Amino acid sequence: MATDTLKSNTGASGAAGRTVRRLLLDNGALSALVVLLVAMSLLSGDFLTTQNLLNVGVQAAVTAILAFGVTFVIVSAGIDLSVGSVAALSATVLAWSATSEGVPVWLAVILAVVTGIACGFVNGALVSYGKLPPFIATLAMLSIARGLSLVISQGSPIAFPDSVSVLGDTLGGWLPVPVLVMIAMGLITALILARTYIGRSMYAIGGNEEAARLSGLRVKRQKLAIYALSGLFAAVAGIVLASRLTSAQPQAAQGYELDAIAAVVIGGASLAGGVGKASGTLIGALILAVLRNGLNLLSVSAFWQQVVIGVVIALAVLLDTLRRKAGSKAASSTGSSGAPGSGGKRAGAVKFGIAALCVAVVVGAVSYFNSGSSGGNTKVGMSLSTLNNPFFVQMKAGAQAEAKAAGVDLTVTDAQNDASQQANQLQNFTSSGVKSIIVNPVDSDAAGPAVQSANKADIPVVAADRGVNKAKTATLVASDNVAGGKLAAAALADKLGGKGSIVILQGTAGTSASRERGAGFAEGIKAYPGIKVVAKQPADFDRTKGLDVMTNLLQSHPGITGVFAENDEMALGAVKALDSKAGKSVSVVGFDGTPDGLKAVEAGTLYASVAQQPKELGKIAVQNAVRAAEGKKVDSTVKVPVKVVTEKNVADFS
Repeated sequence: MATDTLKSNTGASGAAGRTVRRLLLDNGALSALVVLLVAMSLLSGDFLTTQNLLNVGVQAAVTAILAFGVTFVIVSAGIDLSVGSVAALSATVLAWSATSEGVPVWLAVILAVVTGIACGFVNGALVSYGKLPPFIATLAMLSIARGLSLVISQGSPIAFPDSVSVLGDTLGGWLPVPVLVMIAMGLITALILARTYIGRSMYAIGGNEEAARLSGLRVKRQKLAIYALSGLFAAVAGIVLASRLTSAQPQAAQGYELDAIAAVVIGGASLAGGVGKASGTLIGALILAVLRNGLNLLSVSAFWQQVVIGVVIALAVLLDTLRRKAGSKAASSTGSSGAPGSGGKRAGAVKFGIAALCVAVVVGAVSYFNSGSSGGNTKVGMSLSTLNNPFFVQMKAGAQAEAKAAGVDLTVTDAQNDASQQANQLQNFTSSGVKSIIVNPVDSDAAGPAVQSANKADIPVVAADRGVNKAKTATLVASDNVAGGKLAAAALADKLGGKGSIVILQGTAGTSASRERGAGFAEGIKAYPGIKVVAKQPADFDRTKGLDVMTNLLQSHPGITGVFAENDEMALGAVKALDSKAGKSVSVVGFDGTPDGLKAVEAGTLYASVAQQPKELGKIAVQNAVRAAEGKKVDSTVKVPVKVVTEKNVADFS
């Protein structure tokens, strides 16, 4: 009897083990997720904590909800590139109608959802009846929806209604509402795909659209519904995202469509259509969130994070592809030789080998590229709005130099001008136990909720270059952008003798730096009625866009005598477009005092730049962060002087 019992127990445990092993081997994405969880847990003691795992769930929520909607489209052999822009538009409509127009909040929510459905319906109509390729139709909607979001908001964030912002809060002080919304939308997706007529239609259309049509399926009408569903899910994602940030950002969710598509494909769906499921999409979104969260905790360089994420995504998809091929070969071998065991073992070996390779890549990349740590006792986290701008690269350099000199362990992250990504980074810093945080906000309002979480954890926060609204900061280390804009206006007006026609190259719409510099310049130029602003156009703080926009403006305004660009990168693009006119018949003034900008001032092609000393700003931010972490008194505001640099004083300033 004892022997029988032992055999029974052994058989039960063996069956359970085989079930778990089969579950992992039959789902490449799940295997990759388990591998990543184990690797990150071994590499970081802060990863496998309740608070951090909840952070991962929150950070995956918006991508997952978008990806659930995209799953419908990809299963039916389509593509939707517009979901990020539709999410931003829906949130903007809700905030604008509820605050500016006085519409009841419940009706504003309905309007936002209807906006998403309408965008999806237009996509479906263009694809079904307009015969446009899905790529082209949704690419057009990407631009239209983003443009409408900017038009409605006038490029500025709009405060979100408090009654809706609860979607970004927690229940009971610990359970995040975005995670609950993600789970609910995932269950709805699974139900639609598995239990409804339209779900079966998606698989039929994706498998063979012509066969589906010949079998009596109304393919065109079904596509309208499929794309409308994608728009609906995008609207929900936009509302959740804006709730987290307590504001509707017209530039929110940029690039999220690529993350959504990646999540669906990582989850096992085929871009050729006919294959895909909700659980796989959720796993794909979690893989992306785990990667970003873990790499932040491990202090991996912001530049290398993109490389590591791309490699792991490719390996995850490769694992799933090899799983399918191995499975088909095993089936073929079973049918021909009648020896299923050998084929299954070979397939398992291949799968485990690829999983081990994933572990090796993650561990090796993290170990090799973990260059963010300075090895000190005081841990400080620093989130910069972007590292795709020389000004902030210099700020980072100044901060790292000071951290090294002071023996501080400094981790620097790049928010890539995405307020939501920055909120995630600040949450990661909070849960990893840093002693203080430095934040250069993408948007002052959107950074507020994440900084409030740091406040609750008694972690001092230093704001750098831009302030944080609706939250407590130990100090603000910044130059005055408004004052700098006024200095730029005075410098340009003096150069023009108080008369002339000028154009303004604006920064990224919705950013506080662009608003403040533009407002300061507008205020300053009022003192010179002889100067007329003939055009204002955004060039997104980018040199290439500055070149293109300036080239276009010269066609309609060939007689301009001056240009104000809200940063040096756009100013240098304008100088290139002006060619021989720059510094002679047309005077150009930039902002930031970057090395390239100062060289152009020295050469005479750029008349002036309002220099902010970014290295000094980064240095002072670290000094104050360390003082705050040690409980020492710091000033509420530390001003880094700005100065107009011209050819006369550029040598001294450099």
